[in-house]
Amino acid sequence: MKRAYTGVGVTASGPYSHAVESDGFIFFSGQTAMNGELPSLKKESISKQVELVFEHLEAVMTASQVSFSDVVKVNVYLTSMAYFEEMNHIYQEKFKDSFPARTCVAVKELPLEADVEIEMIARRK
Repeated sequence: MKRAYTGVGVTASGPYSHAVESDGFIFFSGQTAMNGELPSLKKESISKQVELVFEHLEAVMTASQVSFSDVVKVNVYLTSMAYFEEMNHIYQEKFKDSFPARTCVAVKELPLEADVEIEMIARRK
């Protein structure tokens, strides 16, 4: 049995759920800064994009009733490793207690011309 969650103020850029729960695990689809209801018409700095990504993920976490402390795995996709340090600066502010396992890779491009996309897996306590 699975259950889908939708974050308030978050859009999908394709046919997918924002998050799906199965057997106590919640799988969060990748979010970009452009997945908001009112996406910016101009490209934001990488720091601003990362902040917006986490706002979208938090909206979906709220809908699924979990928090950053429940996250066990994160995948980060960047269009350039030159963004790695700026992304890490904001990332480490979100995970206060202990850091989840993480993969970070550079990709050629991302949907909606984003420079960062983040997906997560959480486990319900």
